[in-house]
Amino acid sequence: MSSPAATNTHLANLQANIQDLRTQLANHPLYSKINSQQKLQLFMEHHVYAVWDFMSLLKYLQHHLTCTQAPWVPKSTAELRFFINEIVLGEESDEDPTGGHISHFELYKRAMHEAGASHASIDKVVAALQQSHTVAEALNHAQAPGPAAKFVSSTFEIIGRDRLHEVAAAFAFGREDLIPDMFLAMVKELNANDQQFNTFIYYLERHIELDGDHHAGLSALLLSHVCGDDAQKWSEATATAQEALRARIALWDGIAAQL
Repeated sequence: MSSPAATNTHLANLQANIQDLRTQLANHPLYSKINSQQKLQLFMEHHVYAVWDFMSLLKYLQHHLTCTQAPWVPKSTAELRFFINEIVLGEESDEDPTGGHISHFELYKRAMHEAGASHASIDKVVAALQQSHTVAEALNHAQAPGPAAKFVSSTFEIIGRDRLHEVAAAFAFGREDLIPDMFLAMVKELNANDQQFNTFIYYLERHIELDGDHHAGLSALLLSHVCGDDAQKWSEATATAQEALRARIALWDGIAAQL
């Protein structure tokens, strides 16, 4: 059995090793550049790709930690199954502010439509994947924005390595709780003029609430269970968390350069 104290030390060390990158993201100059509806639209047309590919990290984890086919057999541990299914419930079928339930991706697309941003490109990606194209082919077919395509490619590079602890690390530490309060305040200020970003504000508040409070804790526990006391896994998880954060910084850099 793994030692909780040792595992907590490993997790604390990982968090310390990524703190500088998280601080870079929180203080990124991108946020202060988004000062008009048009610039926010451009941001959303890139950011939707991060909202979308996040679900593939989640589904990889669900596939490897739970049984998703018939006949059902127990897989991993009940704790791990609980962690991942709890997150899936919120991400794939959260409360819809208009009633019922909705995935965060679908909610984000609604927010884009409301704000006048185009989701035609990401729709083409999804359609191409439904026709059995590869991710690379789908991105090319949709003429995805360059920074977004590069970011998605980095995500699927991690998934393609097929190492559970690395995917868990990318999932746990590249989340939307990285978006600072100042960005939400700025969106609210833009919204005060013509009320075009109500759904986007709901998305940000809901995602930050879930990730910062509940899901972030579950994700860290999940990673701790997957890595246990294995120092090599923790080292690789740390490197992957840093890789995921650098990819997000590169995405923010790419968007900022276009504003």
